[in-house]
Amino acid sequence: MAKSAAELRSARYFEPDDFRSFGHRSRMAQMGYTGEEYRGKPVIAIINTWSDLNQCHAHFKQRVDDVKRGILQAGGFPVELPALSLSESKVKPTTMLYRNFLAMETEELIRSHPVDGAVLMGGCDKTTPGLILGATSAGVPAIYLPAGPMLRGNWHGKVLGSGSDAFKYWDERRAGNISAEDWNEMEVGIARSYGHCMTMGTASTMTALADVLGLTLPGTSSIPAADANHIRMASAAGRRVVDMVWEDLTPGKIQTEAAYRNVIVVAMAMGCSTNAVIHIIAMARRAGHAISLDDFDAMSRKVPVLANVRPSGDTYLMEDFYYAGGLLGLMTRLAPFLDLSQINASGRTWAQSLAEAKVYNEDVIRPLDKPIYEEGALAVLRGNLAPNGCVMKPSAAASHLLRHIGPALVFDNYAALKESIDRDDLDVTPDHVLVLRNAGPLGGPGMPEWGMLPIPKKLVKQGVRDMVRISDARMSGTSYGACILHVSPESYIGGPLSLVETGDMISVDVPSRTINLDVPEEELARRRAVQAIPKKRYERGYGWMFSQHIRQADEGCDFDFLETTFGRPVAEPDIH
Repeated sequence: MAKSAAELRSARYFEPDDFRSFGHRSRMAQMGYTGEEYRGKPVIAIINTWSDLNQCHAHFKQRVDDVKRGILQAGGFPVELPALSLSESKVKPTTMLYRNFLAMETEELIRSHPVDGAVLMGGCDKTTPGLILGATSAGVPAIYLPAGPMLRGNWHGKVLGSGSDAFKYWDERRAGNISAEDWNEMEVGIARSYGHCMTMGTASTMTALADVLGLTLPGTSSIPAADANHIRMASAAGRRVVDMVWEDLTPGKIQTEAAYRNVIVVAMAMGCSTNAVIHIIAMARRAGHAISLDDFDAMSRKVPVLANVRPSGDTYLMEDFYYAGGLLGLMTRLAPFLDLSQINASGRTWAQSLAEAKVYNEDVIRPLDKPIYEEGALAVLRGNLAPNGCVMKPSAAASHLLRHIGPALVFDNYAALKESIDRDDLDVTPDHVLVLRNAGPLGGPGMPEWGMLPIPKKLVKQGVRDMVRISDARMSGTSYGACILHVSPESYIGGPLSLVETGDMISVDVPSRTINLDVPEEELARRRAVQAIPKKRYERGYGWMFSQHIRQADEGCDFDFLETTFGRPVAEPDIH
């Protein structure tokens, strides 16, 4: 049922003939607005995560004007509300420490202001889940505006992919195969425009999954940031959110459990970032759905990888994916696995939205019978080393390492790893299993992207480019290799990873989904009995709150007090 002007949330601020509303209207007049501009119209918050240090969102300073234009065209009133800008490459120790901070800010910006709907402007890795988590809890109609991938990188005629090729060529430099001059030329050639990583990293993954979830205009996550179609999309999103307010199309009506199962299907076929597991579990739980690691692993066994995009693929990048048909083209391939009756932000079902979609390059977006990897992108392993699970991206690992037994080489923290990994006298072979601990949600703190442990320099010089690596950290979605991540429970709180000693044998069997420490239980009990209690990471502030309330990786790393199970007010308090 359509909403009337009297039912607008903003009307509670501006319409009553009382002292408080006098104050609201007079302060609007102070800024130069007349009542005709905002009264009786949907007031739309534009949550903008632009900053001077966020390279992925550099164009948002201009795009916000395109969004405003669309809102005004549709009869709404736009208000820009700046929010925390999480630049993946700049924020230390990790943006994951602050994802929930952005979620809280987004929720409270919407809840505390006189707004009827929201446009969520994000793209860089943690901004997508942070904004969606907050908007889900706020509950007003909201549309997500993805930043879009940057243009392809270039060096000496070679196409460069952000992250993936940086890791690749850094190893070549460590091995002495490329010069410092070559490396410096790559530095200015690998990121040639605004926009997020153009590999299938976390940014491309999460914006695409927001799209599949139904929170964007259908298919818009594939548009490159520098393409003029992105400008047109921004104004279209502004127009559409006004209609969503009148239709009362809230995130809760779009984010069904079936919609999340569609998300997992597409994640597998995309060769998604391992980070998607944490974010999607958190988002689903916030929306009231019990999605778990098991749902990802079950779908992985059914859905092959079809998107031939780095790092799972060998050649193509997101720009190629867009030209090949983009997300909508990929979803047409996956129709047998999807519930196409689910609706998206357009107000239409996915069956309607995909009616005209096509694939234009079958090498980039493969058919089901010619995948780049027979199973999905992720595998969830369990065993005595990870009783609550850990994740791996088999499609981006050397195949001979998917079944492996080898001795552990343990690093207690990232500083110890950095200090030792390039030593020529390091006692390590290609059969070793590198282990990094104390890098999880509490141990990191914030679960930094340290999980793609560097190959020891002496092995790099011998031509080794992959080996089994295990940690309770995350890794960049642009990373690759036999990296086993998100070990839960984490070592910092006494998880089994904390008991591993150098020389212990570790067995990994990805097809069987097992990971085990081959040490007798009696010996593990002895080690557990003499473990030291870890020191506190924080004594005050946000870090203290984070430490008190963060969930483990298999639960999505949300704050316990923000999850749906903690409830929400029956009605918003009357604070106006």
